[in-house]
Amino acid sequence: MSDDVDSAFVVNCAPPFLMARFAEPQRTLGWSLLHPGFAIASDVVWVEVRNSDLGLSIDPQAFLKARLARAGFPNALAFMTSRDIRRHHFCQRRAGGVEAACLTTVGLSNSERVGSRKPHGPHAGTINTLVHVSVPLTDGAMVEAISIVAQARTAAVIEFQNVQQGTAVTGTGTDCIVVATPRRGEPIAWAGLHTDVGEAIGGAVYDATRAGAEQWRQDFQQLAYDKFNLPSPLAGEVAR
Repeated sequence: MSDDVDSAFVVNCAPPFLMARFAEPQRTLGWSLLHPGFAIASDVVWVEVRNSDLGLSIDPQAFLKARLARAGFPNALAFMTSRDIRRHHFCQRRAGGVEAACLTTVGLSNSERVGSRKPHGPHAGTINTLVHVSVPLTDGAMVEAISIVAQARTAAVIEFQNVQQGTAVTGTGTDCIVVATPRRGEPIAWAGLHTDVGEAIGGAVYDATRAGAEQWRQDFQQLAYDKFNLPSPLAGEVAR
């Protein structure tokens, strides 16, 4: 199934894969399991997995490489998630002459508060975020762009919880971010909050993450209703 979106990439969701395909290779920066750091990528793929797929004896990188190779995406930059990838969210934001597009899946079962750490729960929920910026960026600006993505994601997660300051979780223990930009053209050197780049990124990421978190809450509530055989006002899939 292909989502009809007007952006730098085409989105195709065919579980267990969610793919963002660029018209031409883009420059990327992030910390995905495959191709971390600076890289060149044409495809970014989410791979939906179950807990049973990744036992203690499984090398996650080897598992992911093998799964992608069998699916015909041997060179893709990739994320892994136990979130239902049909629950992906796409948002765009324009500021000045810059457009940012964000595609994300949001699962909060593995939530953490920055500066603390707790044992893993039974489900490895995570927030996997791809952001494309319509203009090329220098190395430094791409690093700065990553920080804006992280700020926007965290703001969305905190405000979604509607709790007192100091008690909110700020993300999950396995969150991943990738920023992609064109390879051609004169790169922009700044991507902070005062710039068009920073504003566009922040808006797109906040909107997509907030929508994903709200969907996750509905799905998680549905799981609770199903577990205790209660009548539910919600419809949704199991959250992770």
